[in-house]
Amino acid sequence: MLGPMPRFLRNFFWCACLTGCLTLAVGATAQEIAQENPPARDGSKGQSAGDVAAATLASSTTHAPAIPKRVVVIPVREEIAKPILYVIRRGLKEAIEEGADIVVLDMKTPGGALDVTFDIMEALDRFPGKTVTYVDTEALSAGAFISAMTDEIWFAPTGVIGAAAPVLATGGEIDASMKQKIVSYLRARVRAISEGKGYRGQVISAMIDSDYELKIGDVVLKPKGELLSLTATESIKTYGDPPHALLGAGIAKDLATLLHDNLGATPASTVHLEANWAEQFAVLLNSLSPVLLGLGLLAAFIEFKTPGFGFFGVAAGILLTAVFFGHYIAGFSGHEPILFFLLGLAAFLIELFFFPGVVVLALLGIALMLGSLVWSMADLWPNEPVTFSPGIFLQPLVNLGVGIVIAIGLAVLLARFLPRSWLWDRMVLSTSVAGSAQAAGGDPDRAPGGNSLIGKKGIAVTGLFPSGQIEVEGRRYEARVAVGSIERGARITVTSRAEFGWIVERSEA
Repeated sequence: MLGPMPRFLRNFFWCACLTGCLTLAVGATAQEIAQENPPARDGSKGQSAGDVAAATLASSTTHAPAIPKRVVVIPVREEIAKPILYVIRRGLKEAIEEGADIVVLDMKTPGGALDVTFDIMEALDRFPGKTVTYVDTEALSAGAFISAMTDEIWFAPTGVIGAAAPVLATGGEIDASMKQKIVSYLRARVRAISEGKGYRGQVISAMIDSDYELKIGDVVLKPKGELLSLTATESIKTYGDPPHALLGAGIAKDLATLLHDNLGATPASTVHLEANWAEQFAVLLNSLSPVLLGLGLLAAFIEFKTPGFGFFGVAAGILLTAVFFGHYIAGFSGHEPILFFLLGLAAFLIELFFFPGVVVLALLGIALMLGSLVWSMADLWPNEPVTFSPGIFLQPLVNLGVGIVIAIGLAVLLARFLPRSWLWDRMVLSTSVAGSAQAAGGDPDRAPGGNSLIGKKGIAVTGLFPSGQIEVEGRRYEARVAVGSIERGARITVTSRAEFGWIVERSEA
């Protein structure tokens, strides 16, 4: 009986078998192709196997199912103001994260604030896909500028665009010299964004400047002395040689028609964003960001200096959450800053309760919490490298700095006046563990003998992490430990006094 076949012979055997199978398969396929494509009667040969394979591949490619386009529709309604900016900025960032192909601005606006308009135009410029404006009845003033920023402008049958001359917020006329400067800047801005877009730069300039004459060839479309406004039909009229549409890409009877019939042959997966009360509320929250930060940091500080968890802890959570919420709605950040804030808080609490005195975890936690607050206020965009430029982080750092100053200032005032008030007794002392009430004489300023407790020994009736309650000679007092923590029931020695209570240390005796 023969021994095992050597490895190289086994490999050779299997290769030979595979080669034979492939040869038979190719021969059979060639025979079938020859039968289906006999020589032509005029003596010429029919299609070769390679020709048929290429044709088959082309046919399968032609009829392959198309990938649906993803479209994000953002409403631009009423006056151009910060709530509209918030919706557009947040919608564009979500569109980038979700890989949307097209963003459509569903526009119906009489205009609005110029500074907000510039912010919207800058945001649109950062979207890598296609942008489209659908003028649903009107895009006037600031709406015309925003429309000029998009790749295409489509119109409803009754759509109107134009009359973009700058005016005061009250609707009054701007001083002549100042208006001239603004118009000059706006025209330059429009020329910059309209390069390669036909007559768009000239048309928008005629909407801005009444002294600008719009003339294409021998046809004067707008003489000097008036502002240009266009209907949907006028916008798609062609001029020049070769002919180009004046401004519009076309007319669609409604938004659904635009999406389904004019933005590609593939069916669209459409997401509609809507503006609601949250944007209006976010404007207020963001304007008060430094104050909210200051009050939130102060409440957190007081909570850490008092036993238990009570009013100040809840207040700190609400105030700092309002900061995160306002900037999330404004489109500055996503959910990540909140996660980092919670991570920093967890590191701080681990240091406080499990590893007191290590310091490293507490510093890391504070750095993460403060950094997450700055992050939440920074205008960062998906798929763009983070650059630590003043334009991105200057305002968040200013807000945080002002908040810290407010917190420190209020802390000094509270340390001086609040401990003597009934409000302090009601809010702080009520947070004692198990609801134990502060006994008479708990305030150091009202303790018998003033500083007479210094050097005396007692016990911790609550855990000091770092603050809590102690009992000395049958009376309870608010106290805190300078370094580390002291568990409930441990012996303590009073070392000094402070505005918020006594300072104690662990007693070895």
